[in-house]
Amino acid sequence: MSLFPEDAPYRVLARKYRPAGFDALIGQDAVVTTLGNAIARNRLAQAWLLTGVRGVGKTSTARIIAKALNCIGPDGNGGPTINPCGVCANCVAISAGQHMDVIEMDAASNTGVDNIREIIEAVRYASVSARYKVYIVDEVHMLSKGAFNALLKTLEEPPPHVKFIFATTEVQKVPATILSRCQRFDLKRVPADLLASHFAKVTAAEGAEAEDEALRLIARAAEGSVRDGLSILDQAIAQAGDGRVTAAAVRDMLGLADRGRMTGLLGAILEGDAGAALAALESAHSAGAEPQALIAGLLDMVHGITRAKMSGMADPALSDSDRAALIGWAQRLSFPALHRLWQLLLKGHADVRDAPVPQQAAEMAVLRAIHAADLPDPGELLKLLGEGGAGLNPAAADSPAGSSAGPARAAKTPDPAPAGKAPANIAATQAPATQIPAQAEEQPAARDAGPDVFVRDVFGPDAAASRQEAAGAPMDAASLVSLFADQREPFLAKQLHDDVAIVAIRPGALRLGRIGTLPADFAAQLRGCLSAWTGQPWEVELHPAQAGEESLLQIERRQREGIRAAALEDPMVKALLAAFPDAELEEVRLPDGLTAGKTKRSAIA
Repeated sequence: MSLFPEDAPYRVLARKYRPAGFDALIGQDAVVTTLGNAIARNRLAQAWLLTGVRGVGKTSTARIIAKALNCIGPDGNGGPTINPCGVCANCVAISAGQHMDVIEMDAASNTGVDNIREIIEAVRYASVSARYKVYIVDEVHMLSKGAFNALLKTLEEPPPHVKFIFATTEVQKVPATILSRCQRFDLKRVPADLLASHFAKVTAAEGAEAEDEALRLIARAAEGSVRDGLSILDQAIAQAGDGRVTAAAVRDMLGLADRGRMTGLLGAILEGDAGAALAALESAHSAGAEPQALIAGLLDMVHGITRAKMSGMADPALSDSDRAALIGWAQRLSFPALHRLWQLLLKGHADVRDAPVPQQAAEMAVLRAIHAADLPDPGELLKLLGEGGAGLNPAAADSPAGSSAGPARAAKTPDPAPAGKAPANIAATQAPATQIPAQAEEQPAARDAGPDVFVRDVFGPDAAASRQEAAGAPMDAASLVSLFADQREPFLAKQLHDDVAIVAIRPGALRLGRIGTLPADFAAQLRGCLSAWTGQPWEVELHPAQAGEESLLQIERRQREGIRAAALEDPMVKALLAAFPDAELEEVRLPDGLTAGKTKRSAIA
């Protein structure tokens, strides 16, 4: 009778290829090196904490450590080693999970103080046959607060023959008092290229065949988890039967959108071709791809393009055609364009997730991205403005402003670009700063007594110069207001600026017209201050303002309206507002910082 009958239970790949030694533990070189040095130099801690995502080898590493500590070698005379033999009685029993001195406990089902009390009672007794009694506690973060507290003293000073190994996927839930008593090892996600190489070896060992692209797809779907990837590979081999594991079969099995469809869809979005994009969406939906997976795939591609632009290389797990497309886009697209597309798709992903009909939300998200791709970006807009608005709205002369038909598009790509080629209208362009309309620049009065001049001269960096001018008698309205601001009289300075018309000013005499509400002793305060600062007597005449007499504030407001009106008549601004019917002129900034015409109804596009 055969020792291994044909009806023996099948062992899944995740268990069959569980690493039995540190040399088989992939992707965790730093952990292996540290533990190897500690074992070789007999610098063994009393407790280790292994953390990382699911399937990266935490429990396997714990068992390997237990074997390394208790291995006695084939001849029975060996000591702790970084390379356990795997054939001695201790190694065989630990691998089978049957060793009496290596106790594995699931903290998810043993969460209470009573469970920890059993450990505390048992550690007092020597090991039965092994060198060390090892307690492996999986998902240790599931222990209750009382259980953690009960373990503290034993964990800090255990008997010399006892070692603790904790494993967890949520290390942030482990109390700091426990962390401080353990040596912590963070097991990393295994890179996709290393996973694909490992899966190729497993496939060969199983006597199966698989396409390289299929293995790369499985490695990407595993997200750094060896166990998850082996489970997917196991399913793929079973699906293939006696045939070859193909990329198409893996895509169908995982429900992934075809990468070729994704490349075509992204190309249509970048070209602003709504018809082709909607057709690609419909084709993918008919093939069974989920709308949310489609948007997630687009996000993944945009992220890959951005990474490729930074490093100059695409993900090695991708196929050759996908890598060529991503590198081509990376060379042609700017960072602002990529960031904008990422944000649009990210918003679309959330919309698809929450929408009652996900396919409709996916179509609207793609159309929104296409619309943004067809509009000029800020850099291109600045360049067009700097060139006088030429080419900004070529159809503006043929259609009335504000027409319900909307603005004509600035440019139309005659032929769809092949995959890897970016449209010119989505790439960001560096351009000179926006120029101010000539009509606005030709109004010097707006800069002579504007509010920004007042703030600059009184409170800004040029206050020192105004102090020098104010050392003598003020000669005009601006210098009078600046003098009061310089002398720490902000209330009087504001009243002079806002509430009176400065009709006439000469040495020793000041004539004002009252516009706003003023205190009864306003004239007396001005007289006293001016006499003290200039060293000569002053007469201040205050009378109700007459027709034509305006305060500085009123003058500035009138000048702002003039600047705004002049800006609105400028051909560039007219073209811009015609191209964007929903936009409004919010603000006009002159070179010296003066602003005019600020509104809050909507922001300019």
